[in-house]
Amino acid sequence: MTGIALEATRSRPRERGGSRRGWLPWLLPPLVVLLGFFGYPLVLVAGQSLTAKSGAVGLSVWGEVLGSAEFRDALWQTVVLALGATAGCVLLGTFLALVIAFVPFPGARTLSRLVDTVLAFPSFLIALAFTFLYGSAGILGAGGFLYSPWGVLLAEITFYTPFVMRPALAAFGQVPGAQLDVAASLGAKPGRVLWRVVLPEALPSLASGACLTTLLAMNEFGIVLFLGAKDVATLPTLIYGKAIVTFDFPAACVVAMVNVALSLALYGIYRWAVGGTRSLRSRSRSSGRPGAGVPQDTEGGRRAAVDAA
Repeated sequence: MTGIALEATRSRPRERGGSRRGWLPWLLPPLVVLLGFFGYPLVLVAGQSLTAKSGAVGLSVWGEVLGSAEFRDALWQTVVLALGATAGCVLLGTFLALVIAFVPFPGARTLSRLVDTVLAFPSFLIALAFTFLYGSAGILGAGGFLYSPWGVLLAEITFYTPFVMRPALAAFGQVPGAQLDVAASLGAKPGRVLWRVVLPEALPSLASGACLTTLLAMNEFGIVLFLGAKDVATLPTLIYGKAIVTFDFPAACVVAMVNVALSLALYGIYRWAVGGTRSLRSRSRSSGRPGAGVPQDTEGGRRAAVDAA
């Protein structure tokens, strides 16, 4: 019997190794597609950024582009617009999620569905709607407001708010009602309950939504191009101008590589925020004490409610 048990334990690593080798053919097709449609063009762009118009290979194009005032202005406006849109989306999306989740009124679900429909629209439709509303010949006739950085910022906030509102609404829906009831019974005011109980539960979801909004707003091209804001130049529009208007492909590739680096950095922050959301939820679930008919996070909710009171 002992020999059979030892033989079984020895055969387990082999079975695991065999199962891993069995998964390898399934991983090859997506890997080939990823390398062919993303890796190879990225290598070509990186190589073109190191090649000057004269054919010389080096970092001369990088030094010329990174040292130009045009690039610095585009980078600054890209970061400012992305951070401003993120701040506006977080404020507006959190407010809408709180109203839909905790304020009972007829049509709350319909309003949530209407906001979700914005996710299905291309971004230039928002810019087109703003043109009919705030353009020089629009209904409201706001004049030059639409063609300023403030108009671009308002359009981006309108388009990207659902990316923050949806995860916030899902997080608010997971807040146990026992926490709110205990905090209210202990005399905590609604504002204190919101600050000490509700928002901490939704903070990881808000962080992940904010990172995703920053990533998307930093790479926004349709809104800026369609509005035609004269004083707004972002990295995507700079790439378009260098490649299509002036045919300066090495400079366009340098800006594109900088944009890719920023996007990958923001995506890493987004994945870190999502991982923090999952770990925090798993901790909150494991910190509770299971009982008969009582959710596991009730004990943690009581502690939060007591702290709020």
